[in-house]
Amino acid sequence: MNSKERANLRAEAQRLSPLVHVGHGGVTDAIVKTMDDVLRTHELVKVDISRNLSAPIKEVAGALADATGAEVVQVIGRKATFFRDNPELEWKGNVPPWR
Repeated sequence: MNSKERANLRAEAQRLSPLVHVGHGGVTDAIVKTMDDVLRTHELVKVDISRNLSAPIKEVAGALADATGAEVVQVIGRKATFFRDNPELEWKGNVPPWR
């Protein structure tokens, strides 16, 4: 992903609400499965990471991206945004699936 694509995705992510919440247990199998399902249907996903998690946020985001095959678009505070392209997902006109 180049910087222009990343910038466009960051702009789109501003209006998203977190769909996945990583609790104090960190990146578990259940979180990875949920994240995989959400990425398959939305492509662009915002994740909320718990304050009770002792691991650094960027490490958690990297582990979640590695486990799901997604790319980290941005990490701001306790929120991380991920993108994974799904060529089988149909757009309705010019409206992306995450809107």
